[in-house]
Amino acid sequence: RLYRSRRRHRIHRNSHIGEIMTLVSLIATVGGVGHLRPAPGTWGSLAGLVLGWALASITGWIGLLIGTVIVFYVGRWATDMVTRGTDNHDPSEVVVDEVAGQWVALLPVVIGASMSNSALLDLWPGWIAAFALFRLFDIKKPWIVGHYDRMDTPHGVMMDDICAGAMAAVGVVALPAAAHLVM
Repeated sequence: RLYRSRRRHRIHRNSHIGEIMTLVSLIATVGGVGHLRPAPGTWGSLAGLVLGWALASITGWIGLLIGTVIVFYVGRWATDMVTRGTDNHDPSEVVVDEVAGQWVALLPVVIGASMSNSALLDLWPGWIAAFALFRLFDIKKPWIVGHYDRMDTPHGVMMDDICAGAMAAVGVVALPAAAHLVM
């Protein structure tokens, strides 16, 4: 009886490991979006747009900012768990980093909508610019984005997208400013 009890405990404990790894995989792949082909990073960014719109609709820009910080840290943990013991530091199915970076790129749009008392989607050109610029910087990996990408760590996986998002956010602010100066 004592042996059987321990054995059941061991099975129970192992089932928790499987449940945790399933949760980790769901986080890292953003509910499985990272398994979509082609271009899982683009699918992850599109999921980031939808999730960012939903979060900002409910919580405003402060909620999106707090959500970005939470996704960064939870995503870093999930990326570490998924890549631990493998040679691939940034598997294509891990797209939680795209969500965090896309949210950084969206922050000026959401703040702008809040400041102008506009509906979030009234600033639709900003949403398109945030998406396109984020994808551009995430794919081309200029300057600091490439530096973090070459770190080959979960922190680097997340930070390269945060930096790509920050560069896209600058573009999201600069493009309408330039357009208004010309007009």
